[in-house]
Amino acid sequence: MIETIARQTGAAFQLKKGDRLRVIDPQGEQVSDMVLFNADDKREKLSSGKTLDFEETILITQGHHLWSNRSHKMMAILEDTNGRNDFLLAPCSPETFQIMYKNPEYHPSCFENLHTNLAQFGIAPDDIPTAFNLFMNVQFAPDGKLSVEPPLSKAGDYVLLEAKMNLIVCLTACSAEQSNNYSFKPIQYEIIPANS
Repeated sequence: MIETIARQTGAAFQLKKGDRLRVIDPQGEQVSDMVLFNADDKREKLSSGKTLDFEETILITQGHHLWSNRSHKMMAILEDTNGRNDFLLAPCSPETFQIMYKNPEYHPSCFENLHTNLAQFGIAPDDIPTAFNLFMNVQFAPDGKLSVEPPLSKAGDYVLLEAKMNLIVCLTACSAEQSNNYSFKPIQYEIIPANS
């Protein structure tokens, strides 16, 4: 069954080892931040640094794995119809909008949506790692300067992943204007049990 995450919100759930997760961009140009925790020991969590190190690329896509802070494979990326994701930038937070967008007012953020949805599993805000940003289009110039460009994803693009351990997963429908070409949309996901 396909579940829908409303724009600028999030959802957290568990996967068993061998379960597959399909994350879908139903309308196109919408980023989803994803974080992972070992359901059997929540101190083990997704690591951007380990993933970029072991996969030897900053462009993580089909055929790669997402690794933990303990150097274990957490997920395998089986399919990626868009092919452009980001693992460099942190989840947008209230401070993101104050510092980068010069917006002092309250603004929904992926960081808030991650930690409020993960609270049910006893995961605190300071436990949130750098997210794997599905469909996010971060470009880098020869001098190293980063820029966030509109996602390349089209309606119906998806990433299919397989859990390599029992996992707690949290996904968002990203709240940062620049990341989503200034239009907020939902994200969908589907859990495919290992025995199906």
